[in-house]
Amino acid sequence: MPRKLLLVAAFGTAGLLTACSPRAPAPRPSPSRSTSHRAHGPWLHITGKGSARQPVRWVWKAGNRVQYDLIARSYESSGAQGSAVTTFFDAHVTFYGKRGGRLFADAAQAVVDEATNTITLSGNVRSRTGSGMTLDCDTLRYDRSTQMIHGRGHVVITDPHGMRATGNSVDADLALSRARMQ
Repeated sequence: MPRKLLLVAAFGTAGLLTACSPRAPAPRPSPSRSTSHRAHGPWLHITGKGSARQPVRWVWKAGNRVQYDLIARSYESSGAQGSAVTTFFDAHVTFYGKRGGRLFADAAQAVVDEATNTITLSGNVRSRTGSGMTLDCDTLRYDRSTQMIHGRGHVVITDPHGMRATGNSVDADLALSRARMQ
């Protein structure tokens, strides 16, 4: 039987069985999940894998403006709508600033947390601006609401002329033109 016909038959049978049921069973709360997630929909666990020719892609827009574009080898997501946490592996992220600046970042993984409105890159984070500044650190967190980055652990910023600044943490804009390092 062709696959398309098989799918139509499966959905038709499911529809008939649903129509014959006098009432739907009452939903049972899941013992392993918090009740706070029910208001946002069901708890889901989703995984996906891209390929060299077609990697996984995640684009975040605010209004008509792209804030970041994330490309990865694979991902794993858990949670309810609006509060899911998605981990991307072998991530490359392009962040877009309000004034046209860009920050390109690569890391072993990137975690998008919908509840905190952040994306956190970790594992040998290497980033560079369009003007040639570089930022290397252990973790780099981007806050979507403030559009600021926060680097932590073994922070090194290098300008296009080779001048280096090192520290334990940095808070900066995407262009690295306004930064506070400690």
